[in-house]
Amino acid sequence: MRALIIDPFAGISGDMMLGALVDLGLPADWLRELAASLEVPVDVVVEPVRRSGIACSRVRFELPTEASHRHLADVLAVVDRSTATAEAKRLATRAFRLLAEAEAAVHGIDVERVHFHEVGALDSILDILCGVAGVVELGFERCFTRAVAVGSGSVEMEHGRYPLPAPATAMLLRGLPVRETGHPEESTTPTGAALLATLTGGARTPDTVVYGRSGFGAGARDPAGRPNCLRLIECETDADATAVLVVEADIDDMAPEYVSAARDGLLDAGALDVVLTRVDMKKGRPGVRLEALAPEPALTAVLEALFTGTTTIGARYWRVERAVLERTEEVVEWRGQRIRRKRVTLPDGSTRAKPEYEDVVAAARNLGVAPQTVRSELDR
Repeated sequence: MRALIIDPFAGISGDMMLGALVDLGLPADWLRELAASLEVPVDVVVEPVRRSGIACSRVRFELPTEASHRHLADVLAVVDRSTATAEAKRLATRAFRLLAEAEAAVHGIDVERVHFHEVGALDSILDILCGVAGVVELGFERCFTRAVAVGSGSVEMEHGRYPLPAPATAMLLRGLPVRETGHPEESTTPTGAALLATLTGGARTPDTVVYGRSGFGAGARDPAGRPNCLRLIECETDADATAVLVVEADIDDMAPEYVSAARDGLLDAGALDVVLTRVDMKKGRPGVRLEALAPEPALTAVLEALFTGTTTIGARYWRVERAVLERTEEVVEWRGQRIRRKRVTLPDGSTRAKPEYEDVVAAARNLGVAPQTVRSELDR
C-alpha cells in the first residue's frame, strides 16, 4: 500500500501542507488550475526557500481582501463548485465540519451559526481544499501522523488573546499524538489540525515501512536555530493487512431515518467499512446492528462517533485478522471525465478493476446519463 507519513515536527498549517506536497511532486500548474476553479481572483505563488538550511517549497495565495464572513453552508458551496474530485470534496467537507464543530463547542453555539472569519477566509478554503485534493491527486491510499508540535504562550484572535494551542486547535487534535515544544508561538493552526485529523484520523506510523521521497513545506516564519517546516514522507507499507477492530452495537430506539447519517459519521471518523443489519431485539422489538471495521488508531474516534450519532449506551469491539489483495489505483479518461479505478491482483496473478462509485456518479451527473451507463461502458 502506498501511504503518506505527515511529520509535523515543527507544527502544521495549510500553507506548509501545500508546500510539502509541491516539494513531493504535486505540479504547481495543477494547483493553479484547481484554485482558479473557485472563480475568485487568485494568484498562486510557489517559490523555493530555506528554513534553517533545509530546502523547502513555499506556497501562498495572493487574494483580494475579504470583509464578509461565511457560514458552513457558504464554505461548502465554494468547495462544491470547484473542479476537485468527489473524494477530495468529501475530505474537504469533513475538514470544514470538524472546524465548525470545534468552533461551535468552544463558543457554545450551534454549528450552523459559526461564521468562519479566521479559518474560513478564502486562503483557508484554498489551503484545505487544495491540501486534501493534492493528497488524492498524488495517489496516496492512507495517511499516518507522527507527533504534532504545538507552541506555548498566547495568540491574538478576533475575540481576544487565547492560550496556545488555540482552543479550537486543541479540540481538533483530540486523539492525535501531540508534542509540547515550549516555543512561544503558534506552531499548529486550526486549519493544519483539521487537515491532519481529516487525513489521518490519528493513525500512527506503522513500525515497519519502506521510505520513498520526502517533501518539505515552509511556514511563513523563519526563526533562528530551528527549521519551521513540515515534512511529508511517501512510503510503502503492508499495514492495511494487519489486525483491525470490529466495533458493534445493537439499537432498537432510534428513528430509522437517522441510521444512515450515523453510518456516515462512523466512516468520517475513520472506519474502513460499516455494515447495517436488521435484527430482532428483546421483547420482539425490531432493531439495527451497526458493525464497523476500524484500524486500531481510529478506535477512540469511531466509538465517539457511535455514541454521539446514535442512541446506543454501549458497544462491543474485538480484534480480527484480515487478508487483503494487493491493489493499485489508476485514472482513466472517459468522455472527458477523469475516473479513478481500483485494480487488484488475484492469487493467480490475474487482475480485475472497478471504477470508484463517487467518480462514476459525478461523471454521470456531468454528462446527463445514468450511472449504470457509465459503469457498463467502463467495463467493456
